[in-house]
Amino acid sequence: MVSPQLYRRAIPAAARITRWTAPDGWVLRRFDWPANGRARGRMLFQGGRGDIFEKYLEAFAHWQAQGWSITSFDWRGQGGSGRLSPNPHVGHVEDFQHYIDDFRAFWAEWIAEGGTGPHVAIGHSMGGHLLLRALVEGAVAPDAAVLVAPMLGLHSPLGATLGERLAGMLAGIGDAARPAWRGNEKPATTETRQALLTHDQERYEDEIFWQSSKPDLLLGPPSWRWVAEAFGSTRRLRADPRLTTLAVPLLFVVPENDKLVAPKAAYSVAAKLPDAQVARFGKEAAHEILREVDAVRSRAIGAIDGFLAQRAFGKRA
Repeated sequence: MVSPQLYRRAIPAAARITRWTAPDGWVLRRFDWPANGRARGRMLFQGGRGDIFEKYLEAFAHWQAQGWSITSFDWRGQGGSGRLSPNPHVGHVEDFQHYIDDFRAFWAEWIAEGGTGPHVAIGHSMGGHLLLRALVEGAVAPDAAVLVAPMLGLHSPLGATLGERLAGMLAGIGDAARPAWRGNEKPATTETRQALLTHDQERYEDEIFWQSSKPDLLLGPPSWRWVAEAFGSTRRLRADPRLTTLAVPLLFVVPENDKLVAPKAAYSVAAKLPDAQVARFGKEAAHEILREVDAVRSRAIGAIDGFLAQRAFGKRA
């Protein structure tokens, strides 16, 4: 078997990068890597704010080798899916509903493509938030879903209420698409971007490699509108009464030392769900747990594999 590490800086020969057009005509970049031989099932993986699917090729290689056909797309306004701001390095969106609309339409077409076995979904960070929101709103219906370091609350020094109030005020003054801060993943921190994301220097440099190889994929800080939308969307999702009746089996993979999103919010949401498991990680794990050092990453992927093996096939037994 070819080592998954060989795919960290190379698109697999069997993979396809294409374009998918949303109902409103917006074009998004899509990635597909079919399983070899008999497929076990299909997996849709969605990354976080500023992510590109190239960052997760190593994880994709692991699941593809297990028989999963992998699909992913860059969210509208980032990666290879265009920009919603005049500044190509600012991550902007007017309303998170645009993400959900894209998700709903893409899911419907993806499911219609068929394929054997269960259909599962994995979302990291903002992708985890959008996946859970899409589940609650009935936009997607996987056989099982995994939320990795999900953005269900922001790690704000002001707290959720004051943070949302300030972001809303600043988004309402001047150009809402202007950058919320100059660099890094959050303001007012002395921690390096790498320290916030992963303890693994080489895996962090994989992202830098892709950004250097394809500069058009690079994205910088979010806009004030994005920040305001993130506070509002996560608050509403945490309080959504439909959480208590969500039937889809869910696994939460939560780094308790996450400095970008709020782990306590993830635990609070998981406690409301009728069918949710939580895999907790301590100070050994930063935000991008699927790109962490081998011991941490292997444990996280092992938890996901075990969960999918146990729960994804239940509806088809």
